[in-house]
This record gives sequence, C-alpha cells and structure tokens, in this order.
Amino acid sequence: MPRQETFFEQQTGDRKVEVLKTYDQSYAREAFESMDEISMQKLWDTLRPEAIYDAEGLPKLNDPNDVNGEAQAFLWDELVEQALEDPRAYPRATSFFIVNESRGNINSSLYVSPDWPSAEAFAKARLADEALSE
Repeated sequence: MPRQETFFEQQTGDRKVEVLKTYDQSYAREAFESMDEISMQKLWDTLRPEAIYDAEGLPKLNDPNDVNGEAQAFLWDELVEQALEDPRAYPRATSFFIVNESRGNINSSLYVSPDWPSAEAFAKARLADEALSE
C-alpha cells in the first residue's frame, strides 16, 4: 500500500477517530464509496463545485431521478481533481485525507477529502456529536 500518515487521532473509551493522509487512490475510493448522504453533502460543500462550474449544469446530490449515480461520479471526479498535488509533476500525485472510526473490532471509513482542514473538522464534529449523545 502506498505510504500513509496519521494527521489526527483521538480515543475515548473503545472509540478512536483518526485522520490519515494517503496517496492511495484505491483506498480513497473505498472510503468514498462507504460515505453516507450527510458525508457526501459535507464533501460537496467542501469542494464547492458551484464556484468552479456553472451551477445550472451540475448534478444534484440525493436526486431520486439520478438512477445512474451521475452526481456521485461527478463528486468523485472533482475530489480526485482537487486532490492533485502538483499538476506539473510526473507521475501525478494525489493525496487524500480519510476519516476513520473504530469502535471495538468495527472499523469504518466515514469521510474522504482532498484537504486536511475539512477532514479534521469532520473528525472533531464526529467526536463532538458522540460526546453530546452520551
């Protein structure tokens, strides 16, 4: 597996939330595919495609008419594009920040982003949500 580095880690009881930086696009894709609707919306808000493209032509997340998954495919492509570290470099290097949570023996990837600040915010919000529910 290509190298990865832990950027954030916090454990409370048997629950651990971490943010990993990875250059492994396959791992990032797995994390992306495991994201729920709320996480997808947070990623959309982070990437801000409406600031880059004509908002009228953008697919809508969670659109019941999007049976082919065009919005998720678009979101993945935009994530990869924004994860590109240096467009002049060869080979092309993309880096992703993945938020993982483990509780006991259950490990889950919850969020993937091209930038550290949004991944850290997601991880801390996850920890805050858990603290409120206790």
